[in-house]
Amino acid sequence: MNKKTTLVVLSAALCLGTIPARSQTAPAPAPEAAPSYSWVFTPAFASQYMFRGARLGGPSFQPTLELDSGNLAVGVWANYPMKDKVPGQSDPEYDIYGAYTATVNDSLSIVPAFTWYNYPNADKSAGFYKSTFEPSLAFNYTVSGIKLTPKLYYDMVLKGPTYELTATAAVPLKDAGTELDFTATVGTFKWTDAFESSDPSYKNYGNYWLIGVAAPFQVTKNGKLTVGLAYTKGSDNFIKQGSFPKFENTSAVGRGVFTVSYAITF
Repeated sequence: MNKKTTLVVLSAALCLGTIPARSQTAPAPAPEAAPSYSWVFTPAFASQYMFRGARLGGPSFQPTLELDSGNLAVGVWANYPMKDKVPGQSDPEYDIYGAYTATVNDSLSIVPAFTWYNYPNADKSAGFYKSTFEPSLAFNYTVSGIKLTPKLYYDMVLKGPTYELTATAAVPLKDAGTELDFTATVGTFKWTDAFESSDPSYKNYGNYWLIGVAAPFQVTKNGKLTVGLAYTKGSDNFIKQGSFPKFENTSAVGRGVFTVSYAITF
């Protein structure tokens, strides 16, 4: 989910139109252009917090605040577990992210991005990091109404890549005033320094997949309600230290996830 997105600090400039010079007939000043940016605040609820096939918490409040300016998006996503907190994981979590979409043509775009994960209450003595930093590069290619997105992440702290492929498609439901947005994702990762201050280092590697559907409803001009349902599962997820035998990561499970969010643009 997906959980659930992770580097550098970006800022967006406010671009305003200019007023043209007056002629001798002194026409009225042209109105200023509308600001070329918008804020989107999205409070959300998830019945499970799943990240790349691993369960990091139970029912959670997950708000997002994002600034969009042209092809640039920067924001912060947060997780506040409400129940079934997983010790040392995401209680709370604050992720600062940014992405830039470079359009190549009508079918192809390239998206460099980053996520800076922060866990202020992480127990370092138990091997949990308080912060990790993950740049990524994605390619969006649309063919026959299906968008394919291969994506490469590399966590600079956990020291390892994640490879992911996502397919999305929308089916209009005109009579209901909405559409069904289908998503399918498969991924694999391998981190070589999964726990802090361990010698020898711990490796963590595994696979995951997700399939889901969501329906957005335009409630007001600036407000959109979205409900979603997905199933995600982690598999072949193991932890290994040095030459010791590997053992299974019990956080890698299969779970159904219900989500509801309300995006407010201003």
